[in-house]
Amino acid sequence: MTLQTRLHHHREQFPALANKVYFNYGGQGPMPQKAMDAISQGQAHVQHIGPFGYEAYAWLTQEKQAVREAIACELHAPPESITLTENVTVGCNIAMWGIEWHPGDHMLLSDCEHPGVIATAQEIARRFAVEVTTCPLMATLNEGDPVTVIAQHLRPHTRLVIVSHVFWNTGQVLPLDKIVEVCRKNDSLVLVDAAQSAGLLPLNLSELGADFYAFTGHKWLCGPAGGGGLYVRKEVRESLHPTFIGLRGVVVDSQGQPVSWQADGRRYEVSTSVYPLYVGLKEAIAIHQQWGTSQERYQQICHNSEYLWRKLVALPDVKCLGNAPPESGIVSFQLTQQQPQASLKLVKFLESQRIFTRTIADPNCIRATVHYLTLESEIDFLVEEVQKFCQ
Repeated sequence: MTLQTRLHHHREQFPALANKVYFNYGGQGPMPQKAMDAISQGQAHVQHIGPFGYEAYAWLTQEKQAVREAIACELHAPPESITLTENVTVGCNIAMWGIEWHPGDHMLLSDCEHPGVIATAQEIARRFAVEVTTCPLMATLNEGDPVTVIAQHLRPHTRLVIVSHVFWNTGQVLPLDKIVEVCRKNDSLVLVDAAQSAGLLPLNLSELGADFYAFTGHKWLCGPAGGGGLYVRKEVRESLHPTFIGLRGVVVDSQGQPVSWQADGRRYEVSTSVYPLYVGLKEAIAIHQQWGTSQERYQQICHNSEYLWRKLVALPDVKCLGNAPPESGIVSFQLTQQQPQASLKLVKFLESQRIFTRTIADPNCIRATVHYLTLESEIDFLVEEVQKFCQ
């Protein structure tokens, strides 16, 4: 069976791909049918056995551990280092608010971080008299060294450095291991926004060394919205205080009174959660692993992004942000003849042709994200329609 035949067969498990050309994996991935079935079956099972009883509790405990182990396997991290969350934003909030801040502390962000992270940093600065600054990493997409830039912006009192592993706007992949090394020498913690890296890059969190790695399952992993997680490095777990506190995160005595925190990632979890979503995420991860290893999937994503990049740079009215083929599945480009609202008009035009992309405000561009699931024929269609719009 050829790669294309195998891919067509595999794509049949994703109903959303049947009636559209999809380039929005970086926003939300289409769910496989088995993941959707697992969600509804999980809900039905608990209702059948009794939603609040010993049997249901045992089943829920088993399923939560199973998804924790599935995530840990995909990210090459110990299961006990994984906290189950709803999304990246919750994971970042757990890490950012859990630090014991003092007036005069410094927090460093890149200039490509998501508004949710920026707003959280601003509120921490307001409440605790923490200084927040940014370093110009967007300019290093085509030249310059992001590690050097970060090193130049570190201070003696920099408690936390926040970077995205893959920038959501430009698609740049940061050399995270080198960034962690520089920050550790400065005694600075590193929080990674992994919205665009989990499920895209082959990851080994144990080797990368980041202190906190907040990820979601609904983008490149094609799981349900509402299922994500946070990796906390074992060596910093005891110093990161819980902010959201609930029954799952505490150890209780014989009288049901809390006496200590859980020793693992559960200490940052609360209590009731939408458990069927975690069942769906586990199934989505399994389906990706059936197609190939994380390295094989990444190689196919890079093949597709280079194919799209080369097609776009050949168009006279298009300029890709990157001067070289992307190292991620994100291909961002601009129209050279920029008219008012041109990017938005193009994205709306493409959607009228059942081609799904999105606009980015900073820098002003159109973002197309390709997956290993993407077909070259879909890329050809996208490029043809972009060319048609520009004529």
